[in-house]
Amino acid sequence: MIHEIHLQTKNHDEMIDITAQIQDFLTTQNIKDSLVVVYCPHTTAGITINENADPDVQKDFLRRLDEIYPWEKRRK
Repeated sequence: MIHEIHLQTKNHDEMIDITAQIQDFLTTQNIKDSLVVVYCPHTTAGITINENADPDVQKDFLRRLDEIYPWEKRRK
């Protein structure tokens, strides 16, 4: 079974939690035991698995990304 989730970002650096969308889909399809594969075909996007208890994790991740590879260099 294939299900697509379409997202629209608001910033050039952004993390979007898609946990609820995946859980909602599994619930509506009455899927209890499964393997979920999350795939992003875009070359300028990526997927990470992070705990989401502390909002600073996202801020730290994005700050570190900009330190390693600044936005000014990425957009060229």
